[in-house]
Amino acid sequence: MSAEFDGRTGRQGRLSQWLRGRRPKQAADEGGREVLLLAAAEAGLPLAPAAHPAAGYGCSCDRVGCPTPARHPVSFAWQTQSTTDRAQIERWARHQPQANFITATGMVHDVLDVPLDAGREALTRLLDAGIEVGPVAGSDDGRMLFFTLTRGTPEDEDEWWPCELDCHPETMDEHPGLRWHCRGSYVLVPPARLPGGDDRSVHWVRGPEHPLPDPLSLLEVLTDSCARHVGEQSDHAGTAWPPRR
Repeated sequence: MSAEFDGRTGRQGRLSQWLRGRRPKQAADEGGREVLLLAAAEAGLPLAPAAHPAAGYGCSCDRVGCPTPARHPVSFAWQTQSTTDRAQIERWARHQPQANFITATGMVHDVLDVPLDAGREALTRLLDAGIEVGPVAGSDDGRMLFFTLTRGTPEDEDEWWPCELDCHPETMDEHPGLRWHCRGSYVLVPPARLPGGDDRSVHWVRGPEHPLPDPLSLLEVLTDSCARHVGEQSDHAGTAWPPRR
């Protein structure tokens, strides 16, 4: 179901193999898809149906110029629709065989969403340090998703920020490249297909059988890796991170 990086025996070899681009093989048939979706639900991740790729880079929603093709829920009621009920997920999966699924964040879990290269570096550092990481998904659109316990609604609102954070570079001094999906947000849950080819997907790097960690236990390493990633990009482009407006 996932690439197993936890054990001391052979862990580095398996991790290095994945980092060279050989992610774990996942079942492509409908039975395998349903098994993976049910495993996510059994781990407590609430699911709801989402759009799927159509006509190359298009979206099954048929919206002209869909801004997030194959990456969004099919219902405006996705927050109340999201569920871990096995029977309902089986019905959705069988009646909508091409559908992707999203998992609603801020209920049971949050997701720390970082650039893929930064995520790879952070995953290596976290595992080497013996930190409990939890489920991790890789996305072929260049992101890595670290699933954590939700912080819910902190008493101090200054301790919480939304997933739109990285849309505003002037707020990104300490957390470049990081999106924190929490209240009112969602992410695609594996297995999910992305536009642009049959081999583009969202897939488990570490499966949902791993316990959800506290997000703060990952945050320092993730933000440091994101800062390195942004710095390397700036050096390569010969320009600095977008200036404050």
